[in-house]
Amino acid sequence: MLAMVLSERFIKGLPFTSTILYLVVGLAMGPFGAGILVIDPLEKSSLLERATEIGVIISLFTAGLKLQRPLRDVMWKIPLRLAFLSMALTVGMITAVGVWLLDLPLGAAILLGAILAPTDPVLASEVQLEHPGDRDRIRFGLTAEAGLNDGSAFPFVMLGLGLLGVHEIGESGWRWVVVDLLWATSAGLGIGWVLGRIIRRLVDRLRAEGAETPGRDEFLALGLIGLSYGLAILLHAYGFLAVFAAGLAFRRAPTVGEDEKSQISGPVLDANEQLERLMEIGLVLLLAGMLSSEYLTSVACWFGPLLFLVIRPLAVFLGMAGNPVSKVERGMLSWFGIRGIGSLYYLMFALEHGVPESVAKPLCSIVLSLVAMSILVHGFSVTPLMRQYEATKRRRRSRQHR
Repeated sequence: MLAMVLSERFIKGLPFTSTILYLVVGLAMGPFGAGILVIDPLEKSSLLERATEIGVIISLFTAGLKLQRPLRDVMWKIPLRLAFLSMALTVGMITAVGVWLLDLPLGAAILLGAILAPTDPVLASEVQLEHPGDRDRIRFGLTAEAGLNDGSAFPFVMLGLGLLGVHEIGESGWRWVVVDLLWATSAGLGIGWVLGRIIRRLVDRLRAEGAETPGRDEFLALGLIGLSYGLAILLHAYGFLAVFAAGLAFRRAPTVGEDEKSQISGPVLDANEQLERLMEIGLVLLLAGMLSSEYLTSVACWFGPLLFLVIRPLAVFLGMAGNPVSKVERGMLSWFGIRGIGSLYYLMFALEHGVPESVAKPLCSIVLSLVAMSILVHGFSVTPLMRQYEATKRRRRSRQHR
């Protein structure tokens, strides 16, 4: 952390993301380096589940705070299609690969698809909205997609666990459809949205009456996160969707005498982004500690390119069919399907539910390898690609003003 602060200017000038530096430091400390950070995911799945869970919910709330476009805005068509249709197509294609090429049972293949399908809200900050007023369609789409699909993938996780016999899905899958798919998804979004609006109105009223709480923005953020997530879990709904919806509603709720650059949401967003950076460092170090020879697999050498260059682009192309996005925009959306901490959480969640060891080890090997690969390939490509994309936008605006 000291090195990050003291070398911030140097790090910002690097042609790759700081996440790669965290991974390199972790590898130097891990099984292939000094050996002082060695973690077996099968033995430490409970601790790792909690750590990744905290990282994801903080990041989801942050993503919700950044999205100030009203729900009726046409820009929402992009992330909604990506987070539901493209995500489901990705699960299906990975399932097919798991059954036909990896010889996994159907339940394990579906589970693998659900773990790897969501894009990551923690490690994708470089391609997400830079500030709430950012109107870029690509950044908006990727930010909202990451916020939504970490929850929309949950029904497929539960289906995979059910087919493996470690979760009750009911006869002919009725319980999965009613509870895991319909109720948990809609209730999660509803709980978060209602709580976000209520808390925002209460805070607005207090501040309108002169009750200022300087320096308490972290408490406000963490309180709303804990309330929405906890209530959703108690009601058997998806907490990830609840936290994202709470952040979105807190940003979008009517205010008392404030403009778009809210005096409340801004400091809360700043506080949450600091927590998000801290969690990113710790979680990437934990990932590096799990990358031992036992959990690195040669399967990633062909599965990674297949996922990044074929499955994700095809899912985006089919999911965005009929939506007027340019070739450049579709290409950016296709490439930046970053896999990260969300996938690690789902993996640990599955391990904690007691999947058989014959399934657990292959899942760990594939997921850990692909997440590390995603950090590297996307981390090295994000800076030059985003610079080129921004330059293309500036040239287009310049031609329009002539």
